[in-house]
Amino acid sequence: GSPAPQVAAQDIDGNPIALGGPGIQPLLLLFVSPSCPVCKELVPVAQSLAKREKLRLVFASDGGEADRHRSYIERMDIATYPYVVSAEVGMRFAADKLPYAALVDREGVLRSRGLVNSREHLESLVEAMLSGYDSI
Repeated sequence: GSPAPQVAAQDIDGNPIALGGPGIQPLLLLFVSPSCPVCKELVPVAQSLAKREKLRLVFASDGGEADRHRSYIERMDIATYPYVVSAEVGMRFAADKLPYAALVDREGVLRSRGLVNSREHLESLVEAMLSGYDSI
């Protein structure tokens, strides 16, 4: 329920991207890693959820070689979504374990965040925002 961290970052291609402030759509920020098997399973779930709930989906990772991330983006077919590689973004959103998600509403308020090991975890973040409860 507190204001989300506001971070000016760049996507993997060097394009500026603003995270955490007010926006047209709620933001689903999903922290992933090319070496995370659970992340691989959650990426399509996040895509489906973002489409269904009209969320702005952004993928993030805290570091590593750009070529490895580009290969991951291609393999996972997520090139149409922003992908940020930034330790600062991870620190500002307190992403200490993966996969991790943060959900920011249209007003820039951090509605939910946490470790997401399953479809149910990811969906519960959205349900918490939609219902107005801190946790489901």
